[in-house]
Amino acid sequence: MKVKLIRHTPEPEKLVAIAARLCYSPVGVEDLDEQLSLEAAHKLVKFVIKSGHLSTTEHIYFTFGIEGISRVLSHQLVRHRLASFNQQSQRYVKFKENYEYIVPDSIKQNKKINEKYNSFISDIHKFYEEMLNNGIEAEDARYILPNSSETKMIVTMNARELLHFFTVRCCNRAQTEIRDLATLMLKNVKKAAPVVFENAGPNCLRIPCPEGKYSCGNPPQASDFDA
Repeated sequence: MKVKLIRHTPEPEKLVAIAARLCYSPVGVEDLDEQLSLEAAHKLVKFVIKSGHLSTTEHIYFTFGIEGISRVLSHQLVRHRLASFNQQSQRYVKFKENYEYIVPDSIKQNKKINEKYNSFISDIHKFYEEMLNNGIEAEDARYILPNSSETKMIVTMNARELLHFFTVRCCNRAQTEIRDLATLMLKNVKKAAPVVFENAGPNCLRIPCPEGKYSCGNPPQASDFDA
């Protein structure tokens, strides 16, 4: 899995602070931009986040290039509707020589099952190639490709949605692959906006675990998500 933060709002934390300050200031945006120091901005952002006034974080955006994930993961990811997605097409891209797929760790650890899994995927791909070679369009041949098929995406989220995403997807009860993705995304954005995402992650980093009897019993540490 590869995750790269390829673009983000310039000076994201200063913009959050300007948006927060504007609500209570008699002066205009340009004056606020000139007057607000980075130190003051960070202090204000800390207050805004702690107070739960997160509308100001909707002004800053982060765009990720993501590779080496499965269609299982991508189907979960697009459930986060306050985001923008572009995904590698199985209609226009033909996967002959370059077909890749994801093997979950639990399957890798079982030698017998892992061999059957890989053999089964290989048979599917051979039939996929056979269909393409017999004139079946890729948009129809793709119907047999499994959820394990590797895919690539461009994903853009604002900071408020990311904070929610990290809360639910960095949790140990999240499915392993999307948890790994969320962890890498969090490490990336912490470099760009360390104050905004200072306490980002699963609920158990901030409050007692809300999962009740379903709690994992082994919560992650804040350092697990350090940049």
